[in-house]
Amino acid sequence: MLSRRSFLKTTGLAAAALYSDSSLFANQDSRVRLTQFGYGDVTLAPGLAQTQFEQTQAVLLGLNDDSLLKPWRLRAGLPAPGPDLGGWYDELPLDKAEGGGHGFCPAGTFGQWISALSRGYAVTGDTHTRAKVQTLLDLYSPAISAKFYTNFRFPGYDYDKVVCGLIDAHEFAGISNAWSLLDRTTDAAMPHLPPTAIDRDEVQRRWRASVGDNTSDDYTWDEYYTMPENLYLAWERGAGERYRDLAGRYLLDKTWFDPLAEGQNVLDKHHAYSFCNSLNSAMQAYIADSSEKHLRAAKNAFDMIVAQSFATGGWGPNESFVAPGSGKMYESLTGTHHSFETPCGSYAHFKITRYLLRVTADGRYGDSMERVLYNTVLGAKHLEPDGHAFYYSDYNFSGSKFYHPDRWPCCSGTLPQVAADYRILIYFRDPAGIYVNLYLPSTLRWTAADGAQMSLTQSGDYPIGGRIGMVLRVSRPSEFALRLRIPAWAAASGSGAMIRVNGAPVSPAVTSGFAAIQRRWKDGDRVEVELPMPLRLEPIDPEHPDTVALVRGPLVLFAISDQAPKITRQQLLAASPVSGSFQPAWQVQTSSGPLRLLPFTAITDESYTTYMTVI
Repeated sequence: MLSRRSFLKTTGLAAAALYSDSSLFANQDSRVRLTQFGYGDVTLAPGLAQTQFEQTQAVLLGLNDDSLLKPWRLRAGLPAPGPDLGGWYDELPLDKAEGGGHGFCPAGTFGQWISALSRGYAVTGDTHTRAKVQTLLDLYSPAISAKFYTNFRFPGYDYDKVVCGLIDAHEFAGISNAWSLLDRTTDAAMPHLPPTAIDRDEVQRRWRASVGDNTSDDYTWDEYYTMPENLYLAWERGAGERYRDLAGRYLLDKTWFDPLAEGQNVLDKHHAYSFCNSLNSAMQAYIADSSEKHLRAAKNAFDMIVAQSFATGGWGPNESFVAPGSGKMYESLTGTHHSFETPCGSYAHFKITRYLLRVTADGRYGDSMERVLYNTVLGAKHLEPDGHAFYYSDYNFSGSKFYHPDRWPCCSGTLPQVAADYRILIYFRDPAGIYVNLYLPSTLRWTAADGAQMSLTQSGDYPIGGRIGMVLRVSRPSEFALRLRIPAWAAASGSGAMIRVNGAPVSPAVTSGFAAIQRRWKDGDRVEVELPMPLRLEPIDPEHPDTVALVRGPLVLFAISDQAPKITRQQLLAASPVSGSFQPAWQVQTSSGPLRLLPFTAITDESYTTYMTVI
């Protein structure tokens, strides 16, 4: 039986989507309306997103190979030369700390870094990057052992990350032996995994009932319910039917997807990142197996998450979802500095919004993606070569940017993946044309169905300003639809978006958040978009309407203050840009003097508050 990948190769369709994800199959599958472009199809202009990509790739390329293999070798009983990497990554008796501790998750980020480097190679074509992936997997091969997963804290977690790394190494870096490594890894891990998914919270309850609340329960934190996404992708990419069967076994239906599909909000107290990430497994169950139940579950759960999100788009204070109407979101503004698990949370968020956008072609998922991009992960502190990583965004009334105290935590694994993935979030296509989802300066290159060579280059001052420019280069005139996402906040402003083609105003119809310009495009055609940038106030929750964030367009404006100022609504809504500033800044006049406001990407070491009290 041919895999989908093999089928496309035999029909000559694979080359056009060589570095696509499961999007390879979108045009052959009515369940997926939009196809994503490949990593190498999009070039980012110099800026924050490109800098973050280059910086994270450089850190990974500089890591010591022996250090990366040391936990695998030690657990396999092999010689393990070289220095320890440090932090969570090392294999040693756990030195427990509040946030994890030294030795908390040995080799936990290995698979994520293989994935990020493979995606990085798909972006750059850099042979040194591919050689790093090949070398690491050659060294990993003799260290594959069931001993690694014996009496291991998170066997499902580590296995899932290695699956992701191996399927990406095969798909994006062309590592030919990745499938054999995957089969051997699966053989080693499976005896140490439960036969089906287990709800993390249910395991914790059983553990506490048996040993008492004073015993550390970190052995109950494994995340088997996130595994189906990568297992389905392994099958879709040609690794074998075994992985489709395994994916179905680890879908967490009874306590999670079944009630979510019926519209029951069961999010309360669930670990926010991993359970949001599990929704991507539900989407793969829909794409692979036509499961409408899992699509409903993912849609419903996403809406429930948005309903308890901060104005930034982040969610999960202290890594937990909360009960609607409980006031827990408001309490977090004074009760914690751990407001959103930023690289991990954004990674899960970008994937679920990407899946839902591709399946529905609904621009509201792009709106949500954009909000998280500009207000959270794009403003993360750099990943340091010694393993210090930005973990939590802090929405406390007295907030700041800070590194996680432990080196190489889980967010050091997801940040490089996120930085590579920016390219596959910006543009999509269907048989009728191109969708522009994010207004991020970049160039897309593609080949039209008639063989014409195309490119689209974005520029402008968005999101600080509302101006976006696009230039099309085409080898010959070609007719297609160019669809531009019009954010809901822009449509709600009353003035809407101003769109011009070659200087002439156009008024395209807007459907599901996208304005479609259908025409015969010629070389050098210009498109100009001007979005209104309305100021508005968004309360922390319905129970506290006077605790608000100031939002301008897609950007939250953070008050530079070490405590939540009291201010009138009129004063906040009169915020004005600071002229002559070397960075984007706004200012509000208050009774006690001027108050400065910055977007998250412009904050460095200043104390700030996300929310203010209006009087």
